[in-house]
Formats: sequence, structure tokens, C-alpha cells
Amino acid sequence: MSTRRLFFGIGLPPTIQQEIIAWRATAFNAEAGRPLAAANLHLTLAFLGEISAEKATAISRLAGRIRQPPFTLQIDDAGHWPRPGVVWLGPRQSPRGLVQLAELLRSQAARSGCYQSPQPFHPHISLLRNATRPVAMPPRNFHWQFDVTEFALWQSTFSQGRTRYNIVESWPLTA
Repeated sequence: MSTRRLFFGIGLPPTIQQEIIAWRATAFNAEAGRPLAAANLHLTLAFLGEISAEKATAISRLAGRIRQPPFTLQIDDAGHWPRPGVVWLGPRQSPRGLVQLAELLRSQAARSGCYQSPQPFHPHISLLRNATRPVAMPPRNFHWQFDVTEFALWQSTFSQGRTRYNIVESWPLTA
């Protein structure tokens, strides 16, 4: 049986992706960690793991029933998780719409048999991986903002030594 590694997430507008990449290049030295490609920058809402096509179809059907208004996301915080080796960006204060959407998707995933971490949802955009040593964090004098008008089901693939994230299906946020 073939499976795919899937997750629900929010993509970043291309202009913000490029601004973050440019900022990251000046904010962190090369030894801080392995940078993620601009096209891979996203905010994960619910990780599904390796799942079958049948389960993916069922979960997609449930996601398509979600009715929630769009919201504005502000990226104004950063941090470092040494154990998983991740440097991240995220909101200081999560919009209610973001938290509700993540909770809905995580709940649907759990009911469909996809393991969900018991850790509380911490919205973030991974910037660097393999950052297992202390990282000098830049001052929090940055700010990006964009309207979130859709969410998507993404597939993670690894080939030729690189991880790529591609959107499989997306749904609009509507009131």
C-alpha cells in the first residue's frame, strides 16, 4: 500500500517568503543551521504523517467542510528549539481564527487515526533546521503581516537529498 507524508498548513505569500529569506541571511550566520528554501516556508496546522490515499481522501473531505472566516497573521516573534534543532518565526499572539482552524484540523486528524502530539499548538514557520547548538537570536524588530484566506493539504517528499513541500489541495476560508 502506498502512503504519502501529509500535513495541513498555511502558505506564505511569495513576497513575504522572499523578505523573510533576505532577513534570515542577515540575521543568522551560516553555522546557525540549515536554511529552508523559500518555497518550503509554511506554517503547519496539523501533521498527519504517512497516510494511505483512502485516509487522505477522507480527511480532505472533512477539511472541505470547514467554514471559518479569513484572519490576519502577524509574524513578530522568533525562537530556537535546541532539541529538535529548529529556529522559527511566529506570532507573539496567535489570532483566534488560526488557533480554531488548527484545533479543528488536529481533532479531525486524530479522529481519523493520525497521531497528534499532546503538545499544545505553537504556530511557527521553521527557518533553520539542524540548529542543535546555541543560536544567537536577533532583536525582535521585525514584522510581517498577511491575510490568511485559505489553508492547504501539503505533501512532503524527499528526493536527491532535498525535502520539498507541495500543495495537494487547498480550501478557501469563508464566513
